[in-house]
Amino acid sequence: MDNTLSVSETVASNFQMSPTALLALNAVLAFMMFGVSLGLRPADFAAVLRRPLAPATGLMAQFLLLPALTCLVTWWLAIEPGLALGMILVSCCPGGTFSNVMTWIGRGSVATSVSMTAVSSLAAVVMTPLNFALYGGLNPHTRQMLQDIALPADNMILLVVLVLALPMLAGMTVGGRFPQFAERSERYFRSASLLVFLLFVVVSFSKHWQTAVQIAGSVLLLVVAHNALAFLIGNISGRLMGLPLADRRAVTMEVGIQNSGLALAILFTFYPSAGEMLVVAGFWGVWHLVSGLSLAGIWNFHNRKWGLRRELQQSPQA
Repeated sequence: MDNTLSVSETVASNFQMSPTALLALNAVLAFMMFGVSLGLRPADFAAVLRRPLAPATGLMAQFLLLPALTCLVTWWLAIEPGLALGMILVSCCPGGTFSNVMTWIGRGSVATSVSMTAVSSLAAVVMTPLNFALYGGLNPHTRQMLQDIALPADNMILLVVLVLALPMLAGMTVGGRFPQFAERSERYFRSASLLVFLLFVVVSFSKHWQTAVQIAGSVLLLVVAHNALAFLIGNISGRLMGLPLADRRAVTMEVGIQNSGLALAILFTFYPSAGEMLVVAGFWGVWHLVSGLSLAGIWNFHNRKWGLRRELQQSPQA
């Protein structure tokens, strides 16, 4: 027990970020959201009203089922409060900005994915602080730590507006006024955002890699299992609602790819000493890219395999 406490204290004391680095992190998130939003149009939001079943299923899984089940699992397994609260915070964040690309690679419905990303990013202004306070308080193991942190809800909302909502509106405005620029530059924004974000995570953790390694085994296992649970929730939700395969893949990817960068920004801004929570969010930011691309690749492979079989069956020689 003493060893656990010493590790927790070491982690908490080592993960600090300068004001300049914190500003850079928020700028990276805003840059990512701006790039993703270049291709968004008001019609994407209207599509949710015309075909609400798939986006509504995904949003329910995203903001209701995933945080609730995360709370229950961390409570049932009595996961250490710092790690459990980090998992709850990540589960309360909206879909990640790369879910659209991974949905496209996996031959899912990009329209469904884009509409979900747009709506969930705006809904996160209210739902992320609300869910974090609700489920962090419901779990008796994390309740006291949540009270000690006392994250200011109004400031958290302001942060989400600055790094998600405003860059989204700016991206949509620029993309609408300069569609050719948006079409040419969108993929470069995505690639640059991915590289910059990964570089940021690597640099942040490389300064304290010995501390991260101390709890890497248990944290990595939790992140992998938690991410698998998120994908499973999305997939099962789509199946229960009878969604077509392409929509089901979009919902699965949207729920499984969380905006862990937002979680990092919230923690570094309001509670930089929450080392274990930071490690959870940081590991998630790397792992969900690996798992998401792997799943998209498997889906793509199956599409090509079965498509080839259908072509062979239709061939006169066959």
